Amino acid sequence: MSRRPAKENGPVTARIHVRVKPRSSREAIEGWEDGILVVRLTSPPVEGAANASLVKLVSRTLKIARGRVRIVSGEKSRNKVLEVNGLAADDVVEKLH
Repeated sequence: MSRRPAKENGPVTARIHVRVKPRSSREAIEGWEDGILVVRLTSPPVEGAANASLVKLVSRTLKIARGRVRIVSGEKSRNKVLEVNGLAADDVVEKLH
């Protein structure tokens, strides 16, 4: 059974599960795998560098301000939960596909 890629957390807030692959050769959003967004980052997982790169990449892809994307769980893990303010879950999934 696969999980939903994103869920509504209020009228215009979405939460998405993300699996980060730090120290990759390139930065890219690979797509959805069993309801989890797989993201490659060139930054190492040191002193929050990978977290900052993740927020920057997702916000740039969604074309929203960085302040509207935040990590709500998993700051020290490869598996994270992001909260996106100002977009519905369906819009987030469509734009990150």
